[in-house]
Amino acid sequence: MPSFDIVSKVNMQEVDNAVNQAIKEVEQRYDFKGTHNEIALGKDELTILAADDYKLTAIKDILISKLVKRGVSARCFDYGKEEPASMGAVRQKATLVQGISKEKGKEVIKLIKESKLKVQAQIMDDQVRVTGKKIDDLQEVIQLLKGKDLGIELQFENMRS
Repeated sequence: MPSFDIVSKVNMQEVDNAVNQAIKEVEQRYDFKGTHNEIALGKDELTILAADDYKLTAIKDILISKLVKRGVSARCFDYGKEEPASMGAVRQKATLVQGISKEKGKEVIKLIKESKLKVQAQIMDDQVRVTGKKIDDLQEVIQLLKGKDLGIELQFENMRS
């Protein structure tokens, strides 16, 4: 029976490259000279330390542009709230969004069921598997989901016929 998986993955190598490019640009920009600004990428999170709110916003814009140039969705990070740091600086943490949460999985399944297509969808860990008798129905599901904004980046893989 034909099937495919709906996943939400991030290419960590591209994220690492984008962060390194953003660090280089921040170090070279004139408006950042003489201030302490920092971008640190951990295993599942990113920490941005900036001298003030303006610089924090500018660093996030630089980072997002570098991510998009490398083919990584700007939605791959879930930004937390800004925290004050020492000497008037501002810190913000962002967690990396990977996998489809149970809530998002239920939302995807609900959309598929509302479409009245003859397919079955089920949540499997951090992905959703869709099966059906016709490949055309599966392709319609992919087009349906590409047209919807669910707040996360979706990829479709393991198409089996």
